[in-house]
Amino acid sequence: LVQLVESGGGSVQAGGSLRLSCAASGYAISYNNMAWFRQAPGKEREGVAGISPSSLSTDYADSVQGRFTISRDNAKNTVYLQMNSLKPEDTANYYCAAGGWSLVGRTYKYWGQGTQVTVSS
Repeated sequence: LVQLVESGGGSVQAGGSLRLSCAASGYAISYNNMAWFRQAPGKEREGVAGISPSSLSTDYADSVQGRFTISRDNAKNTVYLQMNSLKPEDTANYYCAAGGWSLVGRTYKYWGQGTQVTVSS
């Protein structure tokens, strides 16, 4: 059974930081692209950041470029999303995804349950 479990979400004031983690079980992330997506109420799902197996390649949505950093620890089977300078518009449920391509959501096979991030002004 493949499981992706996100953690690290919460409430923070604008300008603050959070670090999300995604721990995988039943699935070796070492050979697969990993990504973070988010979805706010009433909005479409948005690709936030993606990372290649070796961490040599990363992709970011324009809206988070320079503020968010995706990383991975293959030995721990875990992916991270460091979020700095948070804005109210970053408020959403954040999902970890495995085994897809870039930030194209429909290509990802496995998804976590999500962790809520709320940024107040």
